[in-house]
Amino acid sequence: MQNIARNISARLVGFLYRQVRKAQADAASTVGYSVSANGALLAGCVIDCRSGAADGRVFFGRDSVLSCRIVLERDIGTVHIGNDSYVGGSQIICADHIEIGNNVLISWGCTIVDHDSHSVDWRNRAEDVRKWREGLLSGGLEKASESKDWAVVEKAPIKIGDKTWLGMNVTVLKGITIGEGAVVAAGSVVTKDVDPWTLVAGNPARVIKELPKS
Repeated sequence: MQNIARNISARLVGFLYRQVRKAQADAASTVGYSVSANGALLAGCVIDCRSGAADGRVFFGRDSVLSCRIVLERDIGTVHIGNDSYVGGSQIICADHIEIGNNVLISWGCTIVDHDSHSVDWRNRAEDVRKWREGLLSGGLEKASESKDWAVVEKAPIKIGDKTWLGMNVTVLKGITIGEGAVVAAGSVVTKDVDPWTLVAGNPARVIKELPKS
């Protein structure tokens, strides 16, 4: 039984390795985003473009490992991920601009979203579900996205600095800047800027201690 398990595990590792190599070598697998001259390691990364074209709106730096889902909510909005960064099985949801620096670690289950999705005023969101449903039925996700009134939705860009680490299940809300070298503990909700070289934790995230600078 152990031999069977080891054999299955070895086959799975080999399959994943081949997928990564294929993503590096096969230009057809990179349609909708750009890869630097040195190539990015892509591990199950998905771009969910809800409106417009994804071309030229998502940028991957060299030698990064990505297995995240990137959602482009509108026909504008950009995502930039730097060099030597890792983004696990998380979601990056963009209507404006999200920038992730170099040497960044983002663990599994994180949500990084640069907008509120809906208006806080009930009068402005009363028809959101009906319009979304009708758009889906008449023209799919693109039509549904076009039916949304983004003018009443609060949006602000996010910047995650170099050398930062976001633990599992962290949520980063709109307009946030996370400074260089900061660490966000697992399960935290970041509602305000994080100073460089600090450890924050909790909901909302608060400073726990200062960290040594590199």
